[in-house]
Amino acid sequence: MARRIPRVGIGGPVGSGKTRLIEQLVPALTRKGYRCCIISNDVVSKEDAQRMQRILATEAKLMPENMIIGIATGGCPHTAVREDPSINLAVIDEIEHKDPTLDLIIIESGGDNTMTTFSSELADYFIYIVDVAGGDKYPRKRGLGIESCDLLVINKIDLAPHVGADLSVMARDAKAVRPGKPVEFVNCRTGDGVERVADHLAEGLLFDKPVSQKRRKAARRG
Repeated sequence: MARRIPRVGIGGPVGSGKTRLIEQLVPALTRKGYRCCIISNDVVSKEDAQRMQRILATEAKLMPENMIIGIATGGCPHTAVREDPSINLAVIDEIEHKDPTLDLIIIESGGDNTMTTFSSELADYFIYIVDVAGGDKYPRKRGLGIESCDLLVINKIDLAPHVGADLSVMARDAKAVRPGKPVEFVNCRTGDGVERVADHLAEGLLFDKPVSQKRRKAARRG
């Protein structure tokens, strides 16, 4: 039986910044010495996966192109990560047999609403991302995604003054609807705050897989 590689699911509404978060998160994790694979779900296209292949594999050379896999689910985005994750589980099984030394599999959901969650069979850790452009009402709107995720990420903080969003209100409401659970404010365009998201993963999911000193040095050189 192949080794089970830790998995993080990333969900959120269309345009919230899921793909941009991954594009910033992979370099941050690489600097820590971790090796990742990405599965990107979308309804009818593989555009996000192809974009990440270009940015992370071809241009940055952080991972092989075949370690960024696009899945066109053909139906509601949440179905493939929650109700029937079999298509993702089949891809994961292939990955685990191909390269069991990977440290993390990142699973991107297609854009959906605040009820998006991941099946516990599919993801060990769940990040839900929303963006400030939608207004500071997002956290208090609740929804299973916001309430149940392991880490809530609020993106596009630079837009707050332009859309009349109050980040302190968002922080207050997030604390009220998800007591004791973390929230991070980020700008995925610039990378501001993404290192803290990587730290949450390293501490909450990858803590039981220490990176050797040799691999850390190699990651820093890269």
